[in-house]
Amino acid sequence: MANLFYISKKIKMVNTILNMTALPLTFIAMCFLLPPFVFVKLIMSIFSSFLPEDVAGKVVLITGASSGIGEHIAYEYARRGARLALVARRKHLLQNVADICNQLGAPDVIVIPADVSKVEDCRHFTTETVNHFGRLDHLVCNAGIATICMLEEFTPVTNAAPVMETNFWGSVYSTHFAVPHLRKSMGKIIVIASAASWLPVPRLAFYSASKAALVIFFETLRVELGRDIGITIVTPGLTESELTKGKFLSKEGKMVLDQEIRDVEVSVVPVQPVEKCAKDTVDSACCGAKYLTVPSWLRATILWKIFVPEAIEWCNRILLVTGPETPPTEALSKKILDLTGLQKTLYPPSIQ
Repeated sequence: MANLFYISKKIKMVNTILNMTALPLTFIAMCFLLPPFVFVKLIMSIFSSFLPEDVAGKVVLITGASSGIGEHIAYEYARRGARLALVARRKHLLQNVADICNQLGAPDVIVIPADVSKVEDCRHFTTETVNHFGRLDHLVCNAGIATICMLEEFTPVTNAAPVMETNFWGSVYSTHFAVPHLRKSMGKIIVIASAASWLPVPRLAFYSASKAALVIFFETLRVELGRDIGITIVTPGLTESELTKGKFLSKEGKMVLDQEIRDVEVSVVPVQPVEKCAKDTVDSACCGAKYLTVPSWLRATILWKIFVPEAIEWCNRILLVTGPETPPTEALSKKILDLTGLQKTLYPPSIQ
């Protein structure tokens, strides 16, 4: 017993010393190590930008390829001559995307209707892709849905489960079956997460949590896989897609179109064209980038999150949260949008 007490006391003393020294020592180390580290990263980035991967003839599997970012990523790969396996639930939309990809230069495109939230579907489309093409070079984990509801509005709360099942587990399942094939080709995984992974936006708690889970999962997987498979984590801001058109999972667990609540959440934040996001994503993956945030100005919000998180929480509450008896469409964010008339300036025509 005395021995256990002695060990506990030693551990407490070690933690006390670390509590006192870890932060100042880290700051001192950063002062010396950060400049050369940034310089080396800059040189490597410039070098890789001059020698991007040629994906002509390579095999790319894209989930959520029927619309939005996934659709336009397919077009980008098609322009570069990649062979494509397109996955989504809606076969008729996938076929339309496949036809355009063929016109843009993709030598071979297959369409595989599937639901990424079902593990057997993920096993099937990975096997189908490899059986058809004989290899797999890039996996794009893009499929995702969102819900815009306060926690207490869900009755039952399990109605929100499809968000995590699709956004997180869908990417995990796909990656699990793809990794053995990507190891053989020294391939890449491209993960479409979101800037919402670090920004606490009311009504997006489940969506943000699923995207934050994606980030830490693939960062950890990057450590596990080492140099065998490259991983590019993309954190887009508001981008032209079904989500910014107002398509969400309702509190009843059904997909609905509600542009009024979309306007509450988006307000006067600019929505970037999907073509730009898709091009930057494929460019970054081909250059071996570890991270991409588009548009790049959103990286400034990380500093706000680290140093003054209370400011972000306070602003988002003031702008987006209404009283219990007040409808969300009465939020200050919606009033500012309506008063300024900036929707036509800041939203692409397709979502206005």
